[in-house]
Amino acid sequence: MATEPDWPWPPGPYQLPGCDCRGCLECPALPVPPLCSPSAPAFWFSPTQEPLGTSRGTARPRRCPTSRHEGNGAGPTPRARPRHRLPRGRGRGQTEGGVASPLRGGRPGHVTPPPVPARRSPGSYAGGGAGPRAAARGSALRRASSPRGESSGTGSLRPLARPRRSAMSPAAVARGLALAALLVLSPAGAARQARRPNVVLILTDDQDVCLGGMTPLKKTNALIAQMGITFLNAYVPSALCCPSRASILTGKYPHNHHVVNNTLEGNCSSKLWQKIQEPFTFPALLKSMCGYQTFFAGKYLNEYGAEDAGGVGHVPPGWSFWYALEKNSKYYNYTLSVNGKARRHGENYSVDYLTDVLANMSLDFLEYKSNFEPFFMMISTPAPHSPWTAAPQYTKSFQNVTAPRNSNFNIHGKNKHWLIRQAKTPMTNSSIQFLDNAYRKRWQTLLSVDDLIEKVVKKLELNGELDNTYIFYTSDNGYHTGQFSLPIDKRQLYEFDIKVPLLVRGPGIKPNQTNKMLVANIDLGPTILDIAGYDLNKTQMDGMSLLPLLRGDKNVTWRSDFLVEYQGEGYNGSDPTCPGLGPGVTHCFPDCVCEDSYNNTYACVRTLSTSWDLQYCEFDDREVFVEVYNLTADPHQINNIAKTIDQEILEKMNYRLMMLQSCSGATCRTPGVFDPGYRFDPRLMFSNHGVRARRFSARSL
Repeated sequence: MATEPDWPWPPGPYQLPGCDCRGCLECPALPVPPLCSPSAPAFWFSPTQEPLGTSRGTARPRRCPTSRHEGNGAGPTPRARPRHRLPRGRGRGQTEGGVASPLRGGRPGHVTPPPVPARRSPGSYAGGGAGPRAAARGSALRRASSPRGESSGTGSLRPLARPRRSAMSPAAVARGLALAALLVLSPAGAARQARRPNVVLILTDDQDVCLGGMTPLKKTNALIAQMGITFLNAYVPSALCCPSRASILTGKYPHNHHVVNNTLEGNCSSKLWQKIQEPFTFPALLKSMCGYQTFFAGKYLNEYGAEDAGGVGHVPPGWSFWYALEKNSKYYNYTLSVNGKARRHGENYSVDYLTDVLANMSLDFLEYKSNFEPFFMMISTPAPHSPWTAAPQYTKSFQNVTAPRNSNFNIHGKNKHWLIRQAKTPMTNSSIQFLDNAYRKRWQTLLSVDDLIEKVVKKLELNGELDNTYIFYTSDNGYHTGQFSLPIDKRQLYEFDIKVPLLVRGPGIKPNQTNKMLVANIDLGPTILDIAGYDLNKTQMDGMSLLPLLRGDKNVTWRSDFLVEYQGEGYNGSDPTCPGLGPGVTHCFPDCVCEDSYNNTYACVRTLSTSWDLQYCEFDDREVFVEVYNLTADPHQINNIAKTIDQEILEKMNYRLMMLQSCSGATCRTPGVFDPGYRFDPRLMFSNHGVRARRFSARSL
């Protein structure tokens, strides 16, 4: 058997800052890369290397490329760092490299790691590995996190046999200790010790905040809201899944990322989106420019996985680990893209319930990721989107809960756009029973999200990473249940559809805070890039970094308004359930109340300043219908004051709307109508997109 060379570090598990089992990432001055820990997972090795099977000298770790660093001693750029990948699954029941597929275990989404190779010693079997039992796992945390408290039933990890070691000279030991001390105590070593923060973004689907959507989430409130900050005025620029999610990823308004609805024709995950926008999303920048390892699990965009747009084989740039749902939210009987490979799930709760699958994949990422790069995780749950399928243990929860009966519930939407006026008032008893049942089931699905958050936070704490991790919790849009006699949906311009929860905890954020500043989901991308240290001036994002607000900086200059825009969905033909309504309507209920139409196309300026709480909206229809609400006097937006408000204010809001509809980047952050620095400059309206008419069209969006 080969003996170990005279390495300059003491024998045994030993890792230095900036180094891993494949060699030093930022240590070009070291004569020999440090050795691997015997407990290192096998997939930490590069694909071209063999695991260390017989001795430490069998597969020498790669040295850092030193050509970039000559003369300055700096570490490699983030793009030079090799990625650490989880083993790619190949579908249920199949294997990769002799390892059981991730979803054969007893808990959903559990990513089974490959066997950890043992050092060969006398009596080891001929393959040089640790044998089949090395694939077993017995983590108490994972057993506790499985649904129904089940164990994965695979046993515990056996300790590995340690290899024989040759004697090291005292001089070699001294050299190793001296080099390690220089590395840690030098300014460069100290900088590496000060790790950049990690970021976790948890995104729910259709979760309102105005109608009690956060009430079921007791654990989330305790672990995020009470430990950080709650934004009381957080909004989305479009009250629909795909445009809103595109705004999160790009930091742009819909008129700049061009995703206008949930269809391929509306640019939702289309080839054009993939070519023009995806390469410049904030996760792509985090990975390529900031050296972050990135993880996505859950619903991406509504048309992701469509055959006309590359199917599930398309993995967007910027993601190190990709576990994306094909198409729209489901809880059972769905397909995941696992790093570009389709994996079909059935209806067995213990292995298929999607919220739990996402939770367990997230835990596995936190267990097996690289410890030498910061990470970004985006966990996008199906809850509380329809079909509102709760986990079995929660189907009896909230039996006495009904939708809130506030002042705009089940009333006629007088002086509103025709689509709101067409709703039948009062609603039928069957419609009310239906929406009450939907409201209750939505809450039930959120209980599994609450469990997911608890597991992720506890795992971060167990890893010692919680204090260096920002956790964001938000939704892609709000929801309504009976407001203005509309049974259930989103898409409308009112507070219940455009306002969302936003909770944040992390380094430097004081606990139990609230903030009333006007923020939007276009701010999430700039904020996370700012946390990573990226220069926001290099982006074309419309949003602003929330980091000064998170830190509690004084005298922060902030926006007083933002843009809401939506392009209605509709068909040329009539809805078969409601032929009397004519062409152009969609999402109709049996009593012929429709939630959308092709001319439910509008743009709004939502203003929140020290003196005004106002919303001004224009529709792109034959009426050029206008709605204006003073939310200080009318928080439920019952009375449209477009015909009674001061004409000067109306004109200023009209000008401001035109400017915001054509803004891009910094011009989207100019002072609002009621700011001291406001001035109307017609050139801002046309500087980026050419002359734009007052009424916008599908082409302009």
